[in-house]
Amino acid sequence: MKEIRILSATGILGSGFREETMKRAMRLEPDFIGADSGSTDPGPHYLGSGDTLFSDSAYKRDLRLMLLAGRAAKIPVIVGSACTSGSDSQLARLVGIAREIAREEKLSFKLAAIHSEQSRDYLKRKLHEGRIKPLANAPHLDDAVIDRSEHIVGMAGIEPFVEALENGAEVVIAGRSSDTSIFSAMPVMRGINPATVWHAAKILECGAACVVQRKYPDCNFAIVRDDHFIVEPPNPDYRCDPDSVASHNLYENATPYELIEPSGVLDTRSAKYEAISDRAVKVSGSTFRPAERYTIKLEGAELAGYQAIIVGSVRDPIIVRQLDSWLSGLMSAAKDRIAAVFGAGIEDRHKLDVRVFGRNATMGRLEPETAIGHELGLLFQATADTQALATAIMKSVSHIAVHYPVPEWTGLITSIAYPYSPAEIPRGAAYRFNMNHVVEPATPLEMFRIEYDRVGG
Repeated sequence: MKEIRILSATGILGSGFREETMKRAMRLEPDFIGADSGSTDPGPHYLGSGDTLFSDSAYKRDLRLMLLAGRAAKIPVIVGSACTSGSDSQLARLVGIAREIAREEKLSFKLAAIHSEQSRDYLKRKLHEGRIKPLANAPHLDDAVIDRSEHIVGMAGIEPFVEALENGAEVVIAGRSSDTSIFSAMPVMRGINPATVWHAAKILECGAACVVQRKYPDCNFAIVRDDHFIVEPPNPDYRCDPDSVASHNLYENATPYELIEPSGVLDTRSAKYEAISDRAVKVSGSTFRPAERYTIKLEGAELAGYQAIIVGSVRDPIIVRQLDSWLSGLMSAAKDRIAAVFGAGIEDRHKLDVRVFGRNATMGRLEPETAIGHELGLLFQATADTQALATAIMKSVSHIAVHYPVPEWTGLITSIAYPYSPAEIPRGAAYRFNMNHVVEPATPLEMFRIEYDRVGG
């Protein structure tokens, strides 16, 4: 029976996995080792700034173990969404780490680096041709949005990975890519049923996240065949059951039944999940609908301003029971003071917000719980066009906030406890996502440049 064996090293490169788990998994003879290295989950900062979610040391530790295992077994190592958002600078950073490891460990391999960052001129041309379409709740997109974006990446499908593998790449490091494409490329290339492949890839993308109770990041393993796949964690302390595997379809998905990829849609409505042991699950029955038009999702981030924050706490019951009116008056007084200090037009140069921790801070208006505890945390945030202005505004807010009165009390009060001195904390540049669109390329490879190099040896 035709099959391919897949080792997913971890849910996101840099988060870690057990070295002994990988050794155990390598005895199962995988055909390749894969790992995602990015996400939009941590927010727009990483795409906007070029910073990385983890340290170079964390990336190097995980990638070293993967490269050593892959080269010893003579199987490919595939990594996607390099260093969080997969911009060109982050791709270069992870490629550089791979080169360091090769030099230190005396490894030799053919490396493919897949670039996902997009040319502004290319995107403007596609926009004018009507080849860029908005997704649900997409912000407005025009040439000005493209021009002010710090970085724009396209989310690669399997085709650039297939191209690299067919050209003999032994290590593939890609910029931004679909998480599932990392694990789908080789099986599809080898002729395995795409429906089974894409479903297995969805389950494997986050490493051991589909186990019954994941206590720490670790490896996962699947055997993929035309009509089914079997997932079984190589860590003996972990196990999968049908519920844990099926529920992973909900992760980062608007629906548990469809997974939209550049080349089509995985449909899991008819999927069947069977326990074949106390640790392993067999999955079958999914379908895959090829897309009428091949599309690539765009992700862009732009500078929103510079921020400073104040963190404080309130536990006076007199204030807590009238928190809304107290905060409303405080914010009004703070805005009056800001206008007096910084002059006319300051309202156009900044935004002042407050968030109450202990009431709706996590879910906002969607929060179903209404009870308030005895103590509340406050987060004041100023976003302005310069860091100096944001910090200066917070200096004014911190003094007003700490002494803002309540009607039941006469004289000066101290209302907020600040855990830090100074109270105002400069946060630096702040970014926002500015795209939720797809582009229709002329070919699946049009948006992705691949560089090959012989590393080591």
